Amino acid sequence: MKKNIQHYALVAAVVLLAASCQKMSRPALGDYPPDTNPPGGPLKFYTAFDGTSTDPLRNAVDSIKANFASSNPLASIDGVSGKGIQGATAKDKAIKYNNANDFAKSTSWSISYWMKNVPATDGEPEFHFSLTSKDYWHESGLFLLVEKGGPDPGNSTSSLMACKLAIEDHWVEFIGAARLPNALNGNWHHIVFVYDETDSKVRAYVDGALAQTSGTVMKNGNPRGALPFANAASLVVGGWNKHAGISGVGDAWIHSYSGGMDQFRLYGKALTASEVTALYNSRL
Repeated sequence: MKKNIQHYALVAAVVLLAASCQKMSRPALGDYPPDTNPPGGPLKFYTAFDGTSTDPLRNAVDSIKANFASSNPLASIDGVSGKGIQGATAKDKAIKYNNANDFAKSTSWSISYWMKNVPATDGEPEFHFSLTSKDYWHESGLFLLVEKGGPDPGNSTSSLMACKLAIEDHWVEFIGAARLPNALNGNWHHIVFVYDETDSKVRAYVDGALAQTSGTVMKNGNPRGALPFANAASLVVGGWNKHAGISGVGDAWIHSYSGGMDQFRLYGKALTASEVTALYNSRL
């Protein structure tokens, strides 16, 4: 009899549990906004230079000044949106990031940032950024230098920025008639470089408008096409690759960037003209 009672009690408990489970309804999910940059999305690296961001998605790169001061010795200034950074020509001044996430795997890509600067007055070019790599003589997979000021068409003026984008072993030069307009007059300007693997060309935008389109980037007599950076390592913003512990060229003419910078972004796609304009209009 005792066994029967235990058996009936067990059956009753199972039935009650099943009934309870059947009556449970799925709890309502919160109305969460969709992720604007899901894993694998186009925005590969972003820092607003605000210093102490509470945004957990941005904090890893944005709080480097507060938490890793030796990697960011640059002063904080008012930027185009929130805070920015003030570059310095001293050769030991630049921001070092251990990497640029998976940007280096991108076959088409875009570089976007805001700058506030005037032509260098000491007769030497300034380096805006460098994606380091041991594969090339200059030990960079990608870097940008802006030429000194002066009357020569290879130099910058207050109304024209002469610059050279080094892509692995290829120079893309925006000099002479191809200089970029209105970028070095001491005001904030939005700069974007876009490489599109479909035509192997670089497009340079200033303040949301297309300024110049390069010739075809070639290799071994053929258009370059897909252009990832296979062995890229750390990223330097505001200077040359030696700030990342890579020797690079140590000549006296290597100068760090001296102006203001804000909203540095790397995309793993070729931004369209309308997307560039939207970034400019939103001050991003």
